[in-house]
This record gives sequence, C-alpha cells and structure tokens, in this order.
Amino acid sequence: MEYFKAFVVGGLICVVGQILIDKTKLTPARILVTFVVLGVVLQLFGLYQPLVDFAKAGATVPLTGFGYNLCKGMEKAVSENGFMGIFTGAFTAGAAGLCAAVVFGFLAAVIFKPKPKSQ
Repeated sequence: MEYFKAFVVGGLICVVGQILIDKTKLTPARILVTFVVLGVVLQLFGLYQPLVDFAKAGATVPLTGFGYNLCKGMEKAVSENGFMGIFTGAFTAGAAGLCAAVVFGFLAAVIFKPKPKSQ
C-alpha cells in the first residue's frame, strides 16, 4: 500500500507540473522554481509534513520535496545555531542530494558519448 500511496501522490504532483507546462505560458524553469518554493511555503505552514508522513517518497522525491528538505534543514539549524542557521541550514540539508547530482551527472557525461541532434 505504501508504494501505491507514493505513486499516486508523486504522480499527482507531476500531473500538476505537466498541466502547467501544457496550459500556461510559464517556462519549465519557472515551474520548477515554483514547485521548490511551494514546498518551502507548505512546510513553513506545517502542511507538507503530513503529506510526507502519508506518501513518504511520493512527496519527498518531486521538487516540492526538495523545497521541503531545504525548509526542514533550515528549521533544524535555526533551533540549534540560532540566527546563523538561516544561512547554513538549507545548504547542510541539501548538500548530499546536490553532491550526488553533480557526481552522477559528471559520470554520465564521462561514460556516455553525446550525439548531436539530427535536424
């Protein structure tokens, strides 16, 4: 049942993104930024944590989950370090994921040969 909940919630988040791409003039980059900010704002008001508790990876893997992760890291750092946590918390929380993205992106670029687009 956990897989089903994760699939449905993650799928719905992606459906919203696809609808925004298809039906609005927003660029994909703006939609991605909107999703990250939405995750932060929802976590700030305590609305995203119940979704994470319900859907687990279905809520943490999409970009809204990245915003949630940044906000959680900042909340933790502020409670531990005070005002300085505002500047360090998001970086600490997102460091592993960002590092993995850079390393795996580099490895993919080294291993696979890019092909030019055919016109």
